Amino acid sequence: MKKNKQGFTLIELLVVIAIIGLLSTLSIVALNQARARSRDARRVADVKQIQTALEMYYNDYNQYPADTVVTPGARIASGTNVYMDIVPKPPMPADGSGCVGAVAYTYNVQLLNGINNSSYTLKYCLGSATGGIIAGQNIATPSGIAQTGQIQ
Repeated sequence: MKKNKQGFTLIELLVVIAIIGLLSTLSIVALNQARARSRDARRVADVKQIQTALEMYYNDYNQYPADTVVTPGARIASGTNVYMDIVPKPPMPADGSGCVGAVAYTYNVQLLNGINNSSYTLKYCLGSATGGIIAGQNIATPSGIAQTGQIQ
């Protein structure tokens, strides 16, 4: 009499489970890295949108808005002119070791050539290099984006 073997051995099942576990681990790591890069790209896009709203405000009033106007959830507006309906909040969590304690966009108006509200700094943090902007603390000003310490 011939025995027909049906099913899988325990070793075959363990090998298949190990392969599935390895593949799922690799995909989760790749997904987390993609999500972190996505959050950084969002931060850069937010800062550029805020800069655009600030420049439109400056174009109309020849000065930048007060510090209290540009806070997350607020609107950049004056009278009936709305330049940004809702100032965005940075996506969470903060990525990268250089971003600990720096999770919000920080806007401050500046005195330039003796004229109040004639410049500004907008501080933000990136977990990794994004779009040609290096990781860590960065500052956006009317002249562009620079890493903290490069502004004079």
